[in-house]
Amino acid sequence: MLLRNAPLGALTVIALVCCSLARAQQAEAPKSTETLNYGVEWRFVRAGEVSLAYGAARQTDMKVKSVGLVSTFIKVDDTYRAVFDDGWCATGLTLVAHEGRRNRETRVTFDRAKKKSSYLEKDLNNGSTVLAKEMEVPACVQEATGGLAKLRHLKLAPGAATEVAISDGKKLAMARVVALGMEKVQTPLGEFRSMKYEAFLFNGVLYSRKGRLFIWISDDEKRLPVQIKVQLPFYVGNITLQLEKVQ
Repeated sequence: MLLRNAPLGALTVIALVCCSLARAQQAEAPKSTETLNYGVEWRFVRAGEVSLAYGAARQTDMKVKSVGLVSTFIKVDDTYRAVFDDGWCATGLTLVAHEGRRNRETRVTFDRAKKKSSYLEKDLNNGSTVLAKEMEVPACVQEATGGLAKLRHLKLAPGAATEVAISDGKKLAMARVVALGMEKVQTPLGEFRSMKYEAFLFNGVLYSRKGRLFIWISDDEKRLPVQIKVQLPFYVGNITLQLEKVQ
């Protein structure tokens, strides 16, 4: 689906899967529209920007783009949209990915009644079908952005864990999420006392590449995802998303 061997391809993977988490008890979802803007750092340089908008109409929209020096050798301009039923149960998603010479459109439909998903990926350069498949899924399955919304309302104590069925349309897996403990995180918006989580999505769980995924959620009434970090092998390096603006 993405440029698996490139740093910004890894960035896009992070933005789309870093929060496909948690089926634990939650508070009510935000009723108003909210947009979270992140800056992305890779190898100590600003490599990209991520914008994630939550609407009141059971829909999320995310944009991922490369910037600066990184954009001169890997230009990324991806648009992602997901729609849900109650409880952030995914009903469909669309990804339009422009990454260098690679231009793809992916559409996934989750049929909750039939407990099946339908995946279709097309090459926008020539109109050919890259991959089409169907598979069985639970009646309620999580995707990336809805999963992040659920994670924001978890009330896990340090050391506690939860699991959930997650899918990107191509693979179904059980994701384990562990609350590691409270930490202070410094961001462009200031310092936040935050719960640090680790989500086990890499190393063959949902994604084959090796890595570790950490998410920091502010310990206040807003429950903001203030930082996201993926630790990848040394030849790729760590990629960090930090919250810069909330609208």
